[in-house]
Amino acid sequence: MVSCYTGACPAAPGARRRGQRHRERRGPGPAALITARKLVPLPPSPLPDKLYAAIDGTGVPMTARETAGRPGKGEDGRARTREVKLAVFFTQDKLDKDGYPVRDPGSSSYLATFEPARVFADLVEAEGIRRGAAHVRQLTILGDGAAWIWNIATAKFPQATQIVDLFHAREHLHDLARHLEFMLGDHKQEWLTARLEDLDYGDIDGICAAARLYPLTGVKKDELDTALGYFENNAPRMRYNWFRSRGLFVGSGAVESGCKAVIGQRLKLSGMHWTVAGAGAIAALRCREASSQWETVCHAPHNQTNVA
Repeated sequence: MVSCYTGACPAAPGARRRGQRHRERRGPGPAALITARKLVPLPPSPLPDKLYAAIDGTGVPMTARETAGRPGKGEDGRARTREVKLAVFFTQDKLDKDGYPVRDPGSSSYLATFEPARVFADLVEAEGIRRGAAHVRQLTILGDGAAWIWNIATAKFPQATQIVDLFHAREHLHDLARHLEFMLGDHKQEWLTARLEDLDYGDIDGICAAARLYPLTGVKKDELDTALGYFENNAPRMRYNWFRSRGLFVGSGAVESGCKAVIGQRLKLSGMHWTVAGAGAIAALRCREASSQWETVCHAPHNQTNVA
């Protein structure tokens, strides 16, 4: 069942070969057919007002063979993990009594893969089509600022509103204040409070102007330019006051919690080391379960390979 649904088989070589033959007989999966426009799902009914896609990635601990030759963040420069990319689609029709958006109950659908961003992009596009991305009034992509996320959003959903997660933007602003701490002295907290207010209003020009008042040179100037580059490159995605006035989410908490609950609670426990095939299979099933689509896996025809 795992091998046929996910395309990855964690079993023995013989079972993998049988699974491969079965997949070849079965042909391309729904995602490939949808992106090729050979399968066109009907838009959901009733049609939601707002559809969101929140995208992120998280590392999963791997066996030494799976990370061999890959650079990593450890002291020895070797990788210990492989990134699984995760997307969650959900809808929103209402605001709470304080005017904050509320995710529609039971509206979340998840997908995950260890494949490169270009492959993941096709999966995200297919799920967007299935969820009615071309028909909703408001489509929004949420992410943490990573370039690969916005490349997918721009290529696959050019009509969508792109929003950088506010929490990540605030973290970067705290880092910026630490870069300038030696210049700000006792006024650091006051400066940071004012810049956080600028961020809430989407005044990225104000943040950059306030940071560049200080005459830095050499390495310090380079560090400042790098820190401000995050804000300058994402300025159109940080118009938080305007986004909130339109009743939109400005945080990617849905996918952040997905990384912990869907991926982390099963694949990142103490002592675990996975193969890509095994972790990919489990991640796919976890996504189905989190999407309330378990029945489609359990009762799908021909979802198991025969035993030898």
